[in-house]
Amino acid sequence: MKAEYFRYLLEFKRPSGTSRGVLHEKETFILEISENGKKGIGECGIFRGLSFDDRPDYEKKLQWLCENIHQDSEILKDELKEFPSIWFGYEQAILNLKNGGDIYFPGEFTEGGKAIVINGLIWMGDIHYMEEQIQEKLEKGFHCIKLKIGVDWKSEHEILKKLRDKFPKESLELRVDANGGFSKDEAKTVLQQLAHLHIHSIEQPIKAGNWHDMAELCSDTPTAIALDEELIGIIDNDRKIELLDTVKPQYIILKPSLIGGFSGSDEWISLAEKRNIGWWITSALESNIGLNAIAQYTFTKKNPMPQGLGTGSLFVNNFPSNLDLKGELLYFKN
Repeated sequence: MKAEYFRYLLEFKRPSGTSRGVLHEKETFILEISENGKKGIGECGIFRGLSFDDRPDYEKKLQWLCENIHQDSEILKDELKEFPSIWFGYEQAILNLKNGGDIYFPGEFTEGGKAIVINGLIWMGDIHYMEEQIQEKLEKGFHCIKLKIGVDWKSEHEILKKLRDKFPKESLELRVDANGGFSKDEAKTVLQQLAHLHIHSIEQPIKAGNWHDMAELCSDTPTAIALDEELIGIIDNDRKIELLDTVKPQYIILKPSLIGGFSGSDEWISLAEKRNIGWWITSALESNIGLNAIAQYTFTKKNPMPQGLGTGSLFVNNFPSNLDLKGELLYFKN
């Protein structure tokens, strides 16, 4: 068995506003594992400024993996526990090596007959740009829209009010993602305002790491709270249990590249379900390689909620893809 990797820069079609500023490009690493004339491909989707493994020795660890690819997977997993995106790339490449083509999880989804319902993501920007995106998603038939908020709440609140005036909760589910943009006191007010508008949920209303403040918000919130960045860097099972038992969120958001891939996501899902905590899966600006793998995995989990998987069309130099988005339905093309 042999392995190699290469660095790849994804270029955005349009600079994309996030809580970490405006993104023009996204760095990623592609891992290829070969054995007996077959090849498996995976993506180590590091997210600079957000990933737990955004550290100077990242490529050194990737090179280590390539040199030790013959080792038992449990040994590799232990060595890579502080590098969740590298472990995830390994998981993908091994599954692809086994299944061939563009397949990671063969089944009804990859046979082309079944789809995953996704939410429409609205990027931060000026009001006109956000309204333009919303109109486009509605015209395409999305029934669940997620808006990034926390930059200019007064304007964002007005957009949400207009949307809700036009579309009742029965016809349009609205989710918001604050990326830690509010203080605890601000969040209390925002949660009430969101409840008046029948908003489904808010992701990460306050900055990650403030477990007791977040627990206070979750214990008495009129709007469901989902943990997102809060999960990053929580590696040990005992610590995961401690987080969920302390904060008691209504939902958790799973980004496989940031939380240790498929196995890391499985651990979080198992712990959440035992505590009646809801969850859904979201991509994190991966290329079509990682997005394809995440989509196939997501389908196997049979979660009927809209998932956050619609980022493949953001880049001008993305890889070819078997994924086909028709309105809010994500299919795999054979």
